[in-house]
Amino acid sequence: MVEVVKNRPQELTRAELEIMRVLWDKGAVVVHDILDEIPEPKPAYNTVSTIVRILEKKGFVSHKAYGKTYEYFPLVSKDDYASRYMDTVLDNFFGGSLSRLVSFFSQNKNISVEEADAILRMLRERK
Repeated sequence: MVEVVKNRPQELTRAELEIMRVLWDKGAVVVHDILDEIPEPKPAYNTVSTIVRILEKKGFVSHKAYGKTYEYFPLVSKDDYASRYMDTVLDNFFGGSLSRLVSFFSQNKNISVEEADAILRMLRERK
């Protein structure tokens, strides 16, 4: 049976997520600051600049211009993105069932019964 993936907020690519992590950690930065934080092998300056502009088009980032220099800052918080992303995972892979999600992790990531119970308690309190 083919299951249709529900409409979801835009997800970040691996490269976009790497840049967003820098923005979430540092706040407002210029492209050179982002490059300084990215581990080797570092992408080209133009690559980072292009990805930042894509993030801006997607609504994750904005900028302030100081002459020819652009300072970029996140518009979406790390917690907001993580929450939207996890809601999508929960809905699309586990039918919205928290217990199925916890069961999956307990079977595939070797979490203990105590950890599974604690996770379920936290998730129930969140809702």
